[in-house]
Amino acid sequence: MRVKSGVYTRQRKKKLFRISKGYYSNRNNRWRQALQQVERSLQYAYRDRKDRKGEFRSLWIIRLNAAARMFGLSYSQFVRGLKKANIGLNRKMLAELALKDIPVFEQIAQKAKAAL
Repeated sequence: MRVKSGVYTRQRKKKLFRISKGYYSNRNNRWRQALQQVERSLQYAYRDRKDRKGEFRSLWIIRLNAAARMFGLSYSQFVRGLKKANIGLNRKMLAELALKDIPVFEQIAQKAKAAL
């Protein structure tokens, strides 16, 4: 008896065409082009989920550098002072404080400066 795979194949194709909806030109409605583009898109998505973490860390460091310079410290001096003062806040939280709660950040910066 021969095995028919129509239902499975149709489900698989429908899923892929749903993912490729909105792609340019024939990449959204021709099977081979859609398949290649979806595979590539998923690879980019996987890679960029990892890269996003580094981009946010860079953003926090830029913000901390700007905020620390308002209080007479460079970023590297600020971080070294934090380590010496045993202040264990991460860069994300420090950047949030620098944006939203300047008086608290100023106190942290003064403690870091005093520890140097």
